[in-house]
Amino acid sequence: MSSIEQLIERFIATLVVLGGNAGNQRLLEALGWKESTYQRIKQQLIEDGRVRLGRGRGGSVVLNTTTQVVTVAPNEVPKPKSAPPEAATAASSQVPVSEIDYADKLWKTADKLRGNMEPSDYKHVALGLIFLKYISDAFEARHAELLAEGSLVAEDKDEYLADNIFWVPKEARWSHLQANAKQSSIGTLIDDAMRAIEKDNESLKAVLPRDYARPALNKVMLGELIDLISGIALNERGDKSKDVLGRVYEYFLGQFAGAEGKRGGEFYTPRSVVRTLVEMIEPYRGRVYDPCCGSGGMFVQSEKFVNEHGGRIGDIAIYGQESNYTTWRLCKMNLAVRGIDSDIRWNNEGSFHKDELRDLKADFILANPPFNISDWGGERLRDDVRWKFGPPPVGNANYAWLQHIFHHLAPHGFAGVVLANGSMSSQQSGEGEIRKAMIAAGAVDCMVALPGQLFYSTQIPACLWVLAKDRSNGLVKNSKLRDRRGEILFIDARNMGVLVDRTRRELTEDEIARIATTYHAWRGEKNAAEYSDVPGFCKSAPLDEVRKHGYVLTPGRYVGAAVQEDDSEPFNEKMQRLIATLTEQMALGAELDAVIRKKLGELGYGV
Repeated sequence: MSSIEQLIERFIATLVVLGGNAGNQRLLEALGWKESTYQRIKQQLIEDGRVRLGRGRGGSVVLNTTTQVVTVAPNEVPKPKSAPPEAATAASSQVPVSEIDYADKLWKTADKLRGNMEPSDYKHVALGLIFLKYISDAFEARHAELLAEGSLVAEDKDEYLADNIFWVPKEARWSHLQANAKQSSIGTLIDDAMRAIEKDNESLKAVLPRDYARPALNKVMLGELIDLISGIALNERGDKSKDVLGRVYEYFLGQFAGAEGKRGGEFYTPRSVVRTLVEMIEPYRGRVYDPCCGSGGMFVQSEKFVNEHGGRIGDIAIYGQESNYTTWRLCKMNLAVRGIDSDIRWNNEGSFHKDELRDLKADFILANPPFNISDWGGERLRDDVRWKFGPPPVGNANYAWLQHIFHHLAPHGFAGVVLANGSMSSQQSGEGEIRKAMIAAGAVDCMVALPGQLFYSTQIPACLWVLAKDRSNGLVKNSKLRDRRGEILFIDARNMGVLVDRTRRELTEDEIARIATTYHAWRGEKNAAEYSDVPGFCKSAPLDEVRKHGYVLTPGRYVGAAVQEDDSEPFNEKMQRLIATLTEQMALGAELDAVIRKKLGELGYGV
């Protein structure tokens, strides 16, 4: 059994010993692992469907009833705090712990191949090939099945289209490209393959990159990249192969966003932010819309949500618009890799000036508009049916986005929008009056303050706006919610998140679950826990309180300070201990002052 499998089975066995349901802290202590190892193994098991998140406020893990448990000897099952964290960490550092680590290894190898090529250019080279590998693998798998029924059936394009599989001509199949990867003509062969696929698949027309033959592109690097990508999901079949390729594509998108910095944020929203919105909004069935969809991350997470909660692909219909042509192509490929059918419009004039889906009323809207855009052409849209709460200022598009999104909601629709923190309190150019009108009309359901450093493109702190068209009840999974008119939920998550590198932070699965379950409980969702205010974290504030704060929606104004835990140490003993520590530190400071003065004197700078 590999080290990965041992860690996974150790996790499962420990959870069984603890009764199949345990809080994260209790399970972490029983395993004796570091937090990073625990989170990675837990995420792998969640994605594999072997465990699921519990409903506990602090976060818990529940063993799925269908999970097969490998028998482990009693002495192999850890006791609380008995195994040193270093032991587990040493074992886990020798091999990849999850598919994220597998994708990371691929990324690092692929990134070395690009040499001096800019990430913004290399992105299309690598992602285009991963996409080609995906559709070719899906085609070959179905082709093999149809061959069993007869060679004529296997060459019938309609047989593939019926299963939402792209038709791939012989000269475009991955096996042909892999066999010629070391030829100097490989760039031309790839371009020809892309053209052939677009010709036979109308939905991919003008989507695929077709500039692999350009002289500036190193053909040796291209051949090595093909060899690397050939190993992705090599031993997997069917849906598992497609899922692995989809995850690799998604991971590469995120890595390219990080490599490109500010420009990367134009096409990619960090996964933990998207997942928070999706878990809160719960796009279970109906129409899902994103008016500035980037590379399609909101849609991918929505489909994942449906699958994870017992729904079916096809239960949601995907609609989107994107003004950047290159990003639109990334989105189309991203969704195709996931097998997601969609209506995504390229609209170079933008959603404000050319609303391609003018008549759409969506059940769920998920969006991360560009923050604080000043040149959105607002002076040409002073009178518009979408500005129900007042004309947005021409110098900032934040409230134009909020009103555009609210306008496109269905009668029971919900929207989750990522915006800069300033949108919660700004009084400039009439924004305060628009916010007041939205609150008075009952459009705002919940506000979430996010931690800093979540985004690749900006260090500006962000927040989540949750809008609801009908707060008198509303519907979630065909169940009515409670009447929430006259109150707004505020969640302060600024202290959440863990650093994943020097500059960027991510919300953990437990933190995402805590935010989402708090919101579900507050709006009275069926089977949710009972809601209660938590000082320092969440507060259900009546509108009278919001009025007293001048209609400012910053959660920190409402949630108050967190309750400090009593450490049970008597006050006099604590003061004596602190004074003793202070005395030691002051003495050490005096010694350091003397050393500094002496050194300065030796240099001729007496003090």
